[in-house]
Amino acid sequence: MSGPTLVLPVQDASQVGSARRTAVAEAERLGADEERVGKVALVVTELATNLVRHAGGGEILFRVADPADPTVELVALDRGRGMASVEHALVDGYSSGGTRGAGLGAVRRIADQCDIFSAPGAGTAVLVRCRLEPGGPLPFVPVAGLSVPKPGETACGDAWSWTAGPDGWSVLVADGLGHGPGAAAASAEALRIFRQHAHRPPADIVAEAHTALRHTRGAALGIAELRGTQLSFTGVGNIGGVILSADGTRSLVSHAGIVGHECRKIQTFPYGWSSDSRLVLFSDGLQTRWTLDRYPALRLRDPALLAAVLYRDFARGRDDVTVVAARAVEPA
Repeated sequence: MSGPTLVLPVQDASQVGSARRTAVAEAERLGADEERVGKVALVVTELATNLVRHAGGGEILFRVADPADPTVELVALDRGRGMASVEHALVDGYSSGGTRGAGLGAVRRIADQCDIFSAPGAGTAVLVRCRLEPGGPLPFVPVAGLSVPKPGETACGDAWSWTAGPDGWSVLVADGLGHGPGAAAASAEALRIFRQHAHRPPADIVAEAHTALRHTRGAALGIAELRGTQLSFTGVGNIGGVILSADGTRSLVSHAGIVGHECRKIQTFPYGWSSDSRLVLFSDGLQTRWTLDRYPALRLRDPALLAAVLYRDFARGRDDVTVVAARAVEPA
């Protein structure tokens, strides 16, 4: 299951408190106890303060990674000069900017999962996941992503979701025609069909969605399915897809059309997949000619970091945008 993404801007010190209050309100709404709400507050305060003091500002992406087992996923993004030493920054209590906070080391200590990607001249992305209910260690995350509305809109016309299988997963990205509530309704209907028919072949799901979306604006849809060493993709409309590997990149093929209105051909294309392969699916709110040339090591990091950095550096800024990244179900 996917959750909507909140963008918490942090361009100056006055917005640190606002970001914390928003995150706390969401954690409380989800039923987190006082201790866990306090942890979320501390994490957001430290991440936001770091953005202001060390990078001249940035933003924090906030979403609930799994509504069935509530886990907050936070990614702090900046376009600063990058960290000279991630290891140094993670020393518990270290703070190069003289903040009152406990430092990224303490953030890592209280988080259930924490990962940092930083490259010279290419900014920093800090990923934190925190459980909102008691539980064991968080599982390995094969799929992560984000959906952010067009600036000025409160509803996002894009949506995404995924389901796990015995040796792989299925991932859907939907882009409702246009923007706002009408586009969001089309994407929501596509997600409903995907979840209801997740056990069926992707082409059948798209065909079901074509019928179900007739009363909506329609949407572009892309479904990728991994089964062992083969990935298949079924797409209609402007949903982009790329397989990243050590050998380079391979774009996925999609047919023109609008699911729900004009869908002349539904076809599934097969692709090879290896343990070091990564998938990126995206709506047309992301530039089509993005590249990882500045930070090739990002390909092998947590999918949430990969999706967030692509959003930071290649979102068009004038449309809804969705970016989803995926890897194999077991660590490579």
